[in-house]
Amino acid sequence: MRFVVDGMLGGLAKWLRMLGQTVEYDTRATDNLLLEQASKNQMILLTRDEELHRRAVAKRIPCLSVQGATEIERLAEVSKTFNLSLEISMAETKCPECGGNLHEASKSALSGIVPEKSLALYDKFWVCNTLGCGKVYWMGSHWRQIHNTLEKARLLAKY
Repeated sequence: MRFVVDGMLGGLAKWLRMLGQTVEYDTRATDNLLLEQASKNQMILLTRDEELHRRAVAKRIPCLSVQGATEIERLAEVSKTFNLSLEISMAETKCPECGGNLHEASKSALSGIVPEKSLALYDKFWVCNTLGCGKVYWMGSHWRQIHNTLEKARLLAKY
């Protein structure tokens, strides 16, 4: 799926990217630009702005007025509405920061970039392909929290 996300849903944009979704997110984007992006690129608009939601509906742009108060509730809401899987596949995951594609990288290529302790503890690493981003990811101690969040969202979405 492809989403345009308003400036109030940055956390949701990152989660959707981790789930492999294409997400356009720019905190500086105006309502008009968000509507134009969604319409022109056949994307679904996710917003917390009721006026923006009304305008999208009037223009027949697919959209969801996201009501959840927490990231877990928001993930469950989007998952349930669009039948979106809440499972992470590293083959499909996108960079949470910029939405770029990730590629697996060797430990030797990351020496001096990733902390030595992480290189010693973990075997798999992924790097963002986007020029100017290049963030590195691995399944560190935070991975358990990521899975817990997704499990809670799955339970809330009831599937």
